[in-house]
Amino acid sequence: MVEIAISKARSELGDLVRRAAHGRETIALTDHGHVAALLVSPQVIEDLEDALALSEYERRKAEGTLGEGVPHEEVGRLLGLRP
Repeated sequence: MVEIAISKARSELGDLVRRAAHGRETIALTDHGHVAALLVSPQVIEDLEDALALSEYERRKAEGTLGEGVPHEEVGRLLGLRP
């Protein structure tokens, strides 16, 4: 993770955003030496959300607390992937 001061990031914002978006690089914006915000690719967030959802599913499955699911074929129909 690259750290850059907010004051310096102002003049480089476009480049920093492109680096985060296309290079999947995490860039920490610092304020007085402390990380104040992160620039990350939306794909990184989506991947983390997917991993969290899968972990939650596995936990609930192990506990036996899963509710009734939707059959695979029905999901396909709902998404318009099957007739």
